[in-house]
Amino acid sequence: MDLVIADQLGRAHPLARHLDDFLTDLANAGASTHTRRPYRGDLIPFAAHHGEETAALTATPVRAYLSELTELSPASRKRKRAAVASFAKWAVRHDFSDANPMDRIHTVKVPKNLPRPAAADVAKVLAVVCSRRDLPLDRLRDRVLFETAYVCGARASEVCGLYVEDLDLRMDDEHVRIHGKGGSVRTVLLDDRGYVTLLKPYLARAGYTAGPLFRANINGSGGPLSYDAAHHWWAGYCSCGVDVDHQLRHTHATELINAGVSIEAVRRLLGHASTETTQLYALLDDKVADAEIRAARRRRDPAVR
Repeated sequence: MDLVIADQLGRAHPLARHLDDFLTDLANAGASTHTRRPYRGDLIPFAAHHGEETAALTATPVRAYLSELTELSPASRKRKRAAVASFAKWAVRHDFSDANPMDRIHTVKVPKNLPRPAAADVAKVLAVVCSRRDLPLDRLRDRVLFETAYVCGARASEVCGLYVEDLDLRMDDEHVRIHGKGGSVRTVLLDDRGYVTLLKPYLARAGYTAGPLFRANINGSGGPLSYDAAHHWWAGYCSCGVDVDHQLRHTHATELINAGVSIEAVRRLLGHASTETTQLYALLDDKVADAEIRAARRRRDPAVR
């Protein structure tokens, strides 16, 4: 159940009621908990900074708030600005504000840096979890959890939301149905035999024939594993700073691109809305191509170094 912003800011806070209504409308529109959580986390500090009625939400206090975030990364500043922009748009639509102040404030540009290849780091962490099928059940669960994110190129929240019913384990045609952002659903081929040979014993030992695929030890209700728990488990195994939500799926995407898989196929695997985002991984392939060209030149002319 979502925390009530009015309880955190104080019910007398001028923005509290409208912020809670905004988040409620998001929930009613089908936004997941994983979508609403960042909004809440970004809007609470903004409300603490602004401290006035929604009608007083102009460009001036927004600029003052954003100017205090200069130490954050461009991606973090862009996310926080987007949260305020969504609330401001909602306020105008509900006649709580006359104009959207974000129309006067430039968006934050985020450099399109290449994702850091982490194949060796990922292998190192998975080796810590181990790959034996006779592992204790919780260790086998963890290994299957992380392998699912890697093999499927899935987000941590998507993996946590998987149900046994999403699996199709017909021999040599194994697939999984992944529920992504915005209610999208994609089907991913499970063509890694090593992964399948871990998944099937995990299901058998856990006795799962229906319901959530991954469940917390203390979750007596049998509900899905939480996003935070997945990150906590990963951090417990990880000593090389690899992020479970991005590096696992980014590493797999990079490997596929460098192996010649098309951009469109990788886009579909990752659940990206457009190939523009997926294109970042193709840039890594340029480096591979450069290395091959240099190697060919050295073979042709050994004097070239």
